[in-house]
Amino acid sequence: MASSHDADTAGITRRKSLSALAGAGALALAGCTQSGNGGDGGDELSGPINIAGSSTVFPLMSAVMEDFAAEHPGVDPDISSTGSGGGFSNFFCTGDTDFNNASRPIQPEEEELCADNGVEFVELIAATDALTVVVNPEADWIDSLTTEELAQIWKSDPVQTWDEVRDEFPNEEIERFGAADTSGTYDYFIEAILEDEGHTSEYQATEQDNTIAQGVSGSEYAIGYFGFAYYFQNPDQLKALGIDDGDGPVEPSLETASSGEYTPLSRPLFTYPSISSLGEEHIAEFARYFVEQTTNEELVANDVGYVPATEETQEEQMQKLEDAIEQAQG
Repeated sequence: MASSHDADTAGITRRKSLSALAGAGALALAGCTQSGNGGDGGDELSGPINIAGSSTVFPLMSAVMEDFAAEHPGVDPDISSTGSGGGFSNFFCTGDTDFNNASRPIQPEEEELCADNGVEFVELIAATDALTVVVNPEADWIDSLTTEELAQIWKSDPVQTWDEVRDEFPNEEIERFGAADTSGTYDYFIEAILEDEGHTSEYQATEQDNTIAQGVSGSEYAIGYFGFAYYFQNPDQLKALGIDDGDGPVEPSLETASSGEYTPLSRPLFTYPSISSLGEEHIAEFARYFVEQTTNEELVANDVGYVPATEETQEEQMQKLEDAIEQAQG
């Protein structure tokens, strides 16, 4: 699992770059799991919980785990930011992690890999994200793009200068920063915007949102995309663009993602527990706690920057989870 720890280090770096929530989150998590101070009297939950996958879901999972580990100091979590696809193919579907976070549904080839290795899972909805397109805050010449213009910039054979996108834009080269091809955000962006056009290779690809943000904030003519949580925590560092899907530009926000106005870039986020792992009581209890927290507006919306699940969705997810736990522990 050496590569997991490499990824985890990158994840901690990403978490540090998020204000408030993420600054001390992963490090505080390590502190409270090592403290040995007893939590609730008689608490006996203990053991490792290994989680990999989506960088988009990472801050939400980390925040929930931090609270859970504070109550249950015997639990030893390891959360890695590997990308949705990287998590499925390298860790979860090979039986090396207990959960995989994902910013898009599991793909057929990943399901096949899981099946080949005897890994059964349950799909749980974690929250709703507004995938956000950002430019430099000094770029006062742009406030929005149509989905067609966005595709021109990011397709496999893209335009090279901004005035090729729109005549009134400057004749300056476009600098692109985006998600790596192991990322569910990359997959979703292709599905929602590019479709058969494919994704350009002429960009700086990374799994770390702070790297995208640094690139975009360093050049007036740069553009990037990632999950809404990073922008939500750093609104002064970047400028979010409105996206026009045919009814005029709509800016990404908790409200527009929740209402369905922000199309086509609002999307569900997931976590996938392994059913065999749910046979361990501390993992089953964490999974229950995670689903309980999906409606927690203070944590999901105010701290992290995603749209919480509805009560109805939470009840449906909890029933799916309880069925899986019964299967594992029955």
